[in-house]
Amino acid sequence: MAAGMTQAELHGFGRHGGRIDDAMRAFPRAPHPWLDLSTGINPVAWGPPAGLKFDSGPLPAITALRALEAAAADYFGVAASRVAAVPGSEVALRLLPMLGLPGPIVAAHPGYGTHGEVAAASVATIAARPGTMLFANPNNPDGRLFDRTTMQGLAARQAAAGGWLAIDEAFVDTLPDASILPMLDDAAPVVVLRSFGKFFGLAGIRLGFIVAPPAVIERVRRLFGDWPVSAQAIAWGRAAYADAGWIDAMRRALEAGAARLDALLARHALVVRGACPLFRLVEQVDAPALFERLARAGILTRPFADRLDWLRFGLPGDDAAFDRLDRALAGG
Repeated sequence: MAAGMTQAELHGFGRHGGRIDDAMRAFPRAPHPWLDLSTGINPVAWGPPAGLKFDSGPLPAITALRALEAAAADYFGVAASRVAAVPGSEVALRLLPMLGLPGPIVAAHPGYGTHGEVAAASVATIAARPGTMLFANPNNPDGRLFDRTTMQGLAARQAAAGGWLAIDEAFVDTLPDASILPMLDDAAPVVVLRSFGKFFGLAGIRLGFIVAPPAVIERVRRLFGDWPVSAQAIAWGRAAYADAGWIDAMRRALEAGAARLDALLARHALVVRGACPLFRLVEQVDAPALFERLARAGILTRPFADRLDWLRFGLPGDDAAFDRLDRALAGG
């Protein structure tokens, strides 16, 4: 452990990304503005077209909510009857135990921290088993990716075992050919969670979706009622999912940015793993020491209290951010 960093402090920063306020308190002499590389949120956000307006005065209309869900369903490649909007994929995860899925919920490890919080147990191998198997594709934090054929096979084996899959596809927008959604029918015992904010760079909108058989979707709608998301989320979500030009261009830009990040990290002898363009995991490193050194330079990364050889880097958003990270890693 690096001098000055306690295990408790490291654990606090490892719980989730985006804790710039905590970083400012822990490293008051760090230069401003901070460069936040602790999340997997796209640093280049989608922007609404001129003239797109929404009214936050009245309650959102149910017809507008259903239009958002239809736009998301079209983007996902599924029927609208299988999609329910929720206030963020984090909320969707925490809702899983309330959806009537067979128990126990078992989470794959390593995985996103909330998976472990909602699951009854964690396992190192994703395999067919009774109950509900929860995992992410691509995985967070290590970026492991299963292809669609592998996912279909796992879904079939899980169904044969009498169980369900719960798949967190929060980062799959960057790798759409890996999503299992277009391959599922209404009867498939699979629940998929999708995030709006990560790919579109708008996490503060708090918009996500549960995609599942219609009976599960009805349970979700009963739990949330008629107004699960805001008027802004409805208006911006509908427009963003319809913006095919921005989506295609951003996927190409993120792929190029990830390759640039890989090259930068490799120049500093850092071993990189993962397939998700929005973040890279560095391993075989003294992560507490490197985390602290970068934090003193005003760069926040993502440590892991249970893996002191891992440090995760989000994607820098522009040339200045890449150059700043390069200098900090070089000790400048």
